[in-house]
Amino acid sequence: MARIRIVLINPRYEGNIGFAARVMKNFGFRELVLVDSCPIGDEALARASHARDVLLSAEHGSIDDIFSSSDLVIATTGAVSHSICNPMRMPYYSPRGLRNLLEGHEGCISVLFGRENWGLSNKEIAKCDLICTIPTAPEYPIMNISHAIGIICYELAAIPTGEYLLASRIEMEHLYRHIDSYLDTIGHPPYKRRNTLLMARRILGRAMLTAREASTIHGLMRRSEWNIRPGIPPPDDDLDEREGMDLKDLSAGDQGSRTTGPSEG
Repeated sequence: MARIRIVLINPRYEGNIGFAARVMKNFGFRELVLVDSCPIGDEALARASHARDVLLSAEHGSIDDIFSSSDLVIATTGAVSHSICNPMRMPYYSPRGLRNLLEGHEGCISVLFGRENWGLSNKEIAKCDLICTIPTAPEYPIMNISHAIGIICYELAAIPTGEYLLASRIEMEHLYRHIDSYLDTIGHPPYKRRNTLLMARRILGRAMLTAREASTIHGLMRRSEWNIRPGIPPPDDDLDEREGMDLKDLSAGDQGSRTTGPSEG
């Protein structure tokens, strides 16, 4: 079963943090992470009720920590793109669609919830692999953050045990860097670079690659690079598989998310 963490970015009101812990425990989730949080006091403890253990065991860290320790990062947002010309906030999934996508996968998955007043920044969303939004009535689309967490937790509770281990964050970032350099090789226009890399992240995020699949893409790009620039050494057909194994070992040592741990849901 996937290990799912609920991450609150810069929460402003301690009562919302307490309610978040309470609704998480309602659906069997225990891993709460707070980034740049307001102080937690009596109000948060009172709102948490019988979920004080979830609240008091919450991890405090930076957003960089979240990305480095997660195999998949999901941004939640109420503002979505309705044009394919703007890839920042699309394509997006409903909570139920997200559940269907995650079924059958193993790994550490972090679900990010933004600030109560303006949500997640475009920079934060751009780094995420997937986007989720909750369908709401147009006349009043804004939800309290704890209610949104409750809906996400309800849909993601008790996801069936996964069979396929996701490629780690280290492996995926290595692949994105290779794609970036490959765009240089093929003379991709610089003014298109940002959107192209963002769309590559969205496409590969939806694909939820395994380490072997990521290494296969490396191999295809390397062979293409060799054909474009025949003066460089020919690609080693076994390099990518060995490299994938080395990165897997590195990520296992650097990321607690890669080891077997308690399951949620």
